[in-house]
Amino acid sequence: MFGEFFKIPRTSLSFYSSNMEHHKLKVSKTAHYYTLGQLTEGVKYFWFVTHGYGQLANHIIRKFEILDTKEHFIVAPEALNRFYWQFQTNKVGASWMTKNDRLDEIEDYCNYLTHLYQHFTAHLSPNVKIILFGFSQGCATQLRWILRGQPKFDNLILWGGLLPEDLDYQPFKDYFSTKKIDFIVGNNDEFINQERIDGHLEFAKNQNLKMDYTFFEGKHEILTPVLMKWIVDNYPLSIINYPLI
Repeated sequence: MFGEFFKIPRTSLSFYSSNMEHHKLKVSKTAHYYTLGQLTEGVKYFWFVTHGYGQLANHIIRKFEILDTKEHFIVAPEALNRFYWQFQTNKVGASWMTKNDRLDEIEDYCNYLTHLYQHFTAHLSPNVKIILFGFSQGCATQLRWILRGQPKFDNLILWGGLLPEDLDYQPFKDYFSTKKIDFIVGNNDEFINQERIDGHLEFAKNQNLKMDYTFFEGKHEILTPVLMKWIVDNYPLSIINYPLI
């Protein structure tokens, strides 16, 4: 009875929605980020780290506590969109974007990342190595931001995330030619199976993007020994706070 009473005829729905319009308004927003270390004259490595979907910046930055902060300065911006995980009020995550109004969200986080990046890099010595690190959704975030502004960097690490295939990397061939790109993924990654990896590698080849590939025993995760090995292999003189086995 009550269901029938409140049922709105399908033919009348257009009447109630005919005047609805979608609008946009630019507003200021408070962004949050975390750092490890101090930006002193002794810093040799600057890390710019973007987390994955559902993570928070203060969680991912802990992975970099193995680094000696006398030499390494790490910045981890947090995505602008927060949410509760499956209605669990004690577990909060953040997302860089969704499919709804994605272009607006991409523009917002690109502006945010540019502002934060420039805030710190303006004080760096020209000899400081700049390492961009993306995990999971943070990989696509880094690449969309990179192609918009072509920031200065030496290394790009794509960990557990793929190249966005809606982007055209060909016009940036010369830009990427002087930079080292690493693709790192676990062989049991729950979200990236072998078919996706093969497609990713083929896409990178067709786009003339040169990447080094590392496949480790693990899942969709950042493992400290794997991260440590990358640091030692690429910057052997760097100081780390992790026992070499």
